Amino acid sequence: MKTLYGVYGSSGFGREVMPLVAQQFGGDPGKELVFIDDAPGAAALNGRPVLSFDQFLAAGADRKQVCLAIANSAIRQRLADKCESAGVGFMDVRAANLVCMDAVSVGEGAILSPFVTLTSNVQIGRHFHANLYSYVAHDCVIGDFVTFAPAVKCNGNIVIEDHAYIGTGAILRQGTPGKPLVIGRGAVVGMGAVVTRDVAPGTTVVGNPAKPLIKV
Repeated sequence: MKTLYGVYGSSGFGREVMPLVAQQFGGDPGKELVFIDDAPGAAALNGRPVLSFDQFLAAGADRKQVCLAIANSAIRQRLADKCESAGVGFMDVRAANLVCMDAVSVGEGAILSPFVTLTSNVQIGRHFHANLYSYVAHDCVIGDFVTFAPAVKCNGNIVIEDHAYIGTGAILRQGTPGKPLVIGRGAVVGMGAVVTRDVAPGTTVVGNPAKPLIKV
């Protein structure tokens, strides 16, 4: 039985994810690992074939699974819909040194990079990205297609709605059981921001303390 595993996206993040996929799923003659790119610029990358999505679908295999290594959450959702329509399943990519403690639920298609920690009583939606050294503390609820850049500090009792993007090194202040800190749908938290209050949907916040970005 042949299984074809595809990392959708051959840019920087995709190239970081491929070794994790190889560690988790490779090493078996019946398993082949490839990149998927809708505009492939080369036939191979870092020793792995690069296929278009149509080529991936046409390839001979008994089973096909992908992970979506695309930072833009809207594109990630479109690709998820395309894969589902084509009958392609999703794999969860988890670094070997991931720390996952107690009562943690993670939806399909997650990419959990090295040195990520998920503590206790955490609920995470579909196609979540947690980049290097990020953590999610107790009693957090995270929606679908949420992206954590490296070293995000998501403290306890926080709700992060669908399609939010949390930038590198951002710190999210701990909420309380009766009043969680809320990052709204599609919000963007800038690099190094310190978030001390709720962020409205679709808002970009920056700075310490984080405030809405004013474009001039």
